[in-house]
Amino acid sequence: MTADTIVAIDVGTQSVRAIAFDPVGAVLAAAKVPIEPYVSPRPGCAEQDPELYWRSIGEATHRLLAEPGVRRDAIAGVTLTTQRGTVVVTDEAGEPIRPAIVWLDQCRATDPPRVGGTMGAVFRVTGLRDTVAGFAADCEANWLREAEPDAWTQVRHYVGLSGFLTHRLTGRWVDSTAAQVGYLPFDYKRFRWAAPGDWKWTVAPIDPGWLPELVAPAQRLGELTAAAAEVTGMPAGLPVIAAAADKACEVLGSGAVTPDVVGISYGTAATANITSPRYVEPIPLIPPFPAAIPGEWTLETQVYRGYWMVEWFKREFGDREVAEAATRGIAPEVLFDELARTVPAGSDGLLLQPYWSPGVRIPGPEARGAIIGFQSGHTRAHLYRAILEGLAYALREGAERSSGRTHVPLTSARIAGGGAQSPAAVQLTADVFGLPVGRAHTHETSALGAAIDAAVGLGFHPDVASAAASMIRVAEVRDPDPAVRARYDELYRSVYRPMYGRLQPLYRELRRITAERGA
Repeated sequence: MTADTIVAIDVGTQSVRAIAFDPVGAVLAAAKVPIEPYVSPRPGCAEQDPELYWRSIGEATHRLLAEPGVRRDAIAGVTLTTQRGTVVVTDEAGEPIRPAIVWLDQCRATDPPRVGGTMGAVFRVTGLRDTVAGFAADCEANWLREAEPDAWTQVRHYVGLSGFLTHRLTGRWVDSTAAQVGYLPFDYKRFRWAAPGDWKWTVAPIDPGWLPELVAPAQRLGELTAAAAEVTGMPAGLPVIAAAADKACEVLGSGAVTPDVVGISYGTAATANITSPRYVEPIPLIPPFPAAIPGEWTLETQVYRGYWMVEWFKREFGDREVAEAATRGIAPEVLFDELARTVPAGSDGLLLQPYWSPGVRIPGPEARGAIIGFQSGHTRAHLYRAILEGLAYALREGAERSSGRTHVPLTSARIAGGGAQSPAAVQLTADVFGLPVGRAHTHETSALGAAIDAAVGLGFHPDVASAAASMIRVAEVRDPDPAVRARYDELYRSVYRPMYGRLQPLYRELRRITAERGA
């Protein structure tokens, strides 16, 4: 009997999922295990027990194997995609020394190393010194060395969550090149660890011997060990194929695989990604991230707390919909969609800038969220729609900037993430971007992207382009409404785009005053 089932393990911020795919991208079965995103023992801290992720993988795969659509003897291979930017440090045996530092962590080093010499002078002349200093302060290694020196002396392996879980699966310290997104001494242009003497080793002072071996997406990482087989319930010896970080896999799984197609994701962080076969920095010194397609990159715009704002609205203003949804046995988001549709496009002049958390350079570290245009007739429905519109405006601005860098005009968009399941959000996005927006046949796009890489590594398809063409189907396309598009375009160009520049001096003053007063 042919082994043709791919098991994709997707370790996200709020859940661990195991999904079985066939070689043409059909979902055979899926299992989901909710997890606590993080614990916060100190203000701004976000940590989680690394063993929780591993136990949840075992629980998810056992549930998957219990589904009628999955046969254990039909599994051809396994692949893994995880949240990016989460750091795990272990001893020589691979046992965690401390909790994982989750990507949402806001702890910063107070006295990080500084880049001197020629590169330090270059950064000073080009106005990038503060950006590089920000990298160093945000680097988890600098905070750990400063705040927990005893733990730092015990570190023998310094890896992302993907590298830690790959070691649990295969027994090898190896990871995908496309999973190295974070404050690491990684050469994004050449898909390898930075060369000796590179300034990245100064701002991320990690022993090279602590880092994993790297392989490209669709290459073999190793085989499932007997110990991992016992935990997961899958057969020992199965090939484990490299994929990429969850966002890169999501871009691939949504079908945004050429520079003219922008991949939009409405998740905890909202993003707009453009895949490029050329190395192009979307902002000087800010590298494009490795794509799930070997040898390619994605230019990313990120609204750090993207659909977090939708959750904030639900918590602060959505009691009525939450209660009614529970009574009717439906998801609250269905009622929020209805709420958004009660308000005209443009929210009757209420406009939101979604910079609840600052960016690296655009927006700058002084950025704050802002809402302008309040009038007496505005309601919470207007606020909810303004949140959706503000996210779409911000992503459009970033996508246009990236498109300008690639010199390839955008022709369409693909949408993914939890927000992609909202018809109102999808149509609104089409109208704001002025582009047709398509959705893949499954909302499990991160897992599908990982499965596409695995299908190539297992020999089901000759390359990622062929696999994507075979395994991704567009289930729905929303075209922009011409009249609504024109209204959004005018608001975007005349109000939204000038808004940050006008408010930036005030943001800087707020930052200064609150810092001085310890707020």
